Amino acid sequence: MVLRVRVSLPDRPGVLGQVARAFGVLGADILQVMVLEREGGRAIDDFTVSWPGRFAAEELRERMSVVPGVRIEGVWPTREVPGSSPDYDLLGHVAEGADRAFVTLVDAVPDVVGAQWAVAIDSRTGAVVHGSWQAPGIEEMPDLTPLRPSAFTEGSLHLLSLPLKDAGLHLVVARSEGPAFHPVELDKLVRVVDIVAKLARPAADRTVA
Repeated sequence: MVLRVRVSLPDRPGVLGQVARAFGVLGADILQVMVLEREGGRAIDDFTVSWPGRFAAEELRERMSVVPGVRIEGVWPTREVPGSSPDYDLLGHVAEGADRAFVTLVDAVPDVVGAQWAVAIDSRTGAVVHGSWQAPGIEEMPDLTPLRPSAFTEGSLHLLSLPLKDAGLHLVVARSEGPAFHPVELDKLVRVVDIVAKLARPAADRTVA
């Protein structure tokens, strides 16, 4: 099982090594580490780990608590393949078929930010026009379309919501397990969506012409 583990830890020499040793004691193999934040003497890191056997989040939290000052912010399964580049793969697919740019975006974007599903919503009506394979069968989501790119929590879902102005759509990405989206993840998605919109624009122009 491959997991993402978000860890808050003191930002001082040696602590990262202690966390790595704690994972090793649990039999987990660290595949990737991404630094999300370093501020106020603390860091927030996302670890991608290969976890042996059955997984118990509470066991992980309990074992990691032996490292002074370390907190587990969230744990969730991921389809992420360490060493891969899902954002580049997404942009490559969009470049090959710009006429399906936003469908491709919705289908592929959950893997870009460690989410479970995504949908495209009509900005005028709130109707769901396309969903990724794990998206719930809901026909309308009018309350999830703020005017600006946003990260927020609605019930048990952590969400990213971004307007796709040129397409008259709103992209909503959901994480049903794990922690709330970090500002770094929102910023990454904003950049990816901006490039997708630019790649899609020539195809739209040709269609109009």
